Amino acid sequence: MRNPIIVAIFAICSVMALILLAIIVADPIANSGGMPHPTIAGLMVGGDGAARLEEIGGLAFAFQCLLLLLIVALCALGVSPRHRTPQLYALLLLTYLFTLLIWWQMYFGHLDYLETRTTGYFLGFPLATAWQMYGTWFGAIPLILIYTLGFKKFIHSDEDEASYQQLLKDNGME
Repeated sequence: MRNPIIVAIFAICSVMALILLAIIVADPIANSGGMPHPTIAGLMVGGDGAARLEEIGGLAFAFQCLLLLLIVALCALGVSPRHRTPQLYALLLLTYLFTLLIWWQMYFGHLDYLETRTTGYFLGFPLATAWQMYGTWFGAIPLILIYTLGFKKFIHSDEDEASYQQLLKDNGME
């Protein structure tokens, strides 16, 4: 394997698989799937959130960090090698750090709530939930901007278009 991005993707996926295996073999937590609500039939209520995260919380956090890195690595793989510039890698790194910040706020905001039982609110949601609701979608915007604003630089340059048009012309398809 000569492509370092493919090697990185393989490594990321391998570690993610090991994390999933560790989560699968972790000791089960009582009522982790919820339990019947005491007064409303058909409604389930969650068990102790801190207990559910005690053994696998760190693994779940690491898994999501790797998933975000995998998304960025797959985006880099989708760019032609001749367009993989240091500027592109810098933009992808900044994108990863931005999505990592959102995930950090989501996860540790929830842990803070579990510890203190208090939270702030943003646009009608508890903070950790607001980070999930708004931040997850907002975190995708940098990749969209890199693709749209950097299309001619990173995806399909004027030289690529000229080569494509010449290929069509050479094969009588113009």
